[in-house]
Amino acid sequence: MTKYNIKEKSEKRANYRSFMNPSVKDELQEKIRVKIIIEEKYKDKDYSATKLAEDLGTNVRYISAVCAERFYMSYCELVNYYRVNEAMTMLTDRRYAKMRVEDISEMVGFSNRQSFYVAFYRLRGMTPRQYKMQYIRNHPELLRELAVKGRQRKTA
Repeated sequence: MTKYNIKEKSEKRANYRSFMNPSVKDELQEKIRVKIIIEEKYKDKDYSATKLAEDLGTNVRYISAVCAERFYMSYCELVNYYRVNEAMTMLTDRRYAKMRVEDISEMVGFSNRQSFYVAFYRLRGMTPRQYKMQYIRNHPELLRELAVKGRQRKTA
């Protein structure tokens, strides 16, 4: 595990969380869900918790509190969760079969290869390349299809 510089998460309890009205948390949870998931802001590598707070007319502490209590993860973990899920879809999609893993990581919003590999490994327990190879091994028809396409390109 030291290969990806993964550290154990420490638990902290912020007092301001208990002062937030539950209806405010509900409203903010829905707004975060719309911004991050529906509008796919997770793909923007420059979209920070600060920018989200500005867009929603609140502060970063409230964003952090709602992410922790309603999504059970930090803002960064939430964003990376959706990025990794999107990358998993792309890694197994025939349309992206010839793309490099690094290109896919950029498309889903990671700014560098290392952060992509760390996030992917944390969530899935394997690297993106291992995930893709495991998928190909479990779907031999994809491997045959890629081989046929490769031969067609060479003869053309």
